[in-house]
Amino acid sequence: MRSYITEFIGTYFLVLTVGATVLTKTPLAPVAIGAILMVMVYAGGHVSGAHYNPAVTLAVLLRGRINLADAVPYWIAQLAGGVLAALTATYIVNPRSVPTLSPSGRELGVALLAEALFTFALAYVVLNAATSKDHPGNSFYGLAIGFTVMAGAFAVGGISGGAFNPAVAVGAASMGLLAWSKIWIWLLADLAGGALAGVAFLALNPKERAPLELSAA
Repeated sequence: MRSYITEFIGTYFLVLTVGATVLTKTPLAPVAIGAILMVMVYAGGHVSGAHYNPAVTLAVLLRGRINLADAVPYWIAQLAGGVLAALTATYIVNPRSVPTLSPSGRELGVALLAEALFTFALAYVVLNAATSKDHPGNSFYGLAIGFTVMAGAFAVGGISGGAFNPAVAVGAASMGLLAWSKIWIWLLADLAGGALAGVAFLALNPKERAPLELSAA
């Protein structure tokens, strides 16, 4: 339960920061978003692993560092934190109008690709910096993870929305920033990116391979 609550708190503040900065059109929103993720990773990493992202949890599951019995509650906590944070951000900012991103045509494929690539990068960094046996007790993992999200948000945030996280995508849709009719774009791309990162990590680090566990037993 400590891990699930930690995942809820970390995801909540991540999505709250996304919502507050984007709804107020803060110029350096990616910096704030990367920074809150960094500090929340440092705050909760020792408790839950600080995923705060269903795609990262999927990558860690495939990597063998979490079992399915824990992954499902992680996903529930992350999505709940994202939705509650979206409601909070909307209440605090109270925007008059919200521009909704709804890709179509070529933009749809571009959004899928951009989201998948940077979610892959994020999950790949998490696996290598925070779960690898080659980096026991390192102190740089939070900074590496936060900077990956910041870089991705600057690079493609204006193209795909820069979610890189299904919980962020659901929160953004709850705020009206992403179209609910197109939410599958972010869910599919982000989960695919996380899964590919898990596969790539094991392919490049075969000594880290562990059997996939379906239960906490």
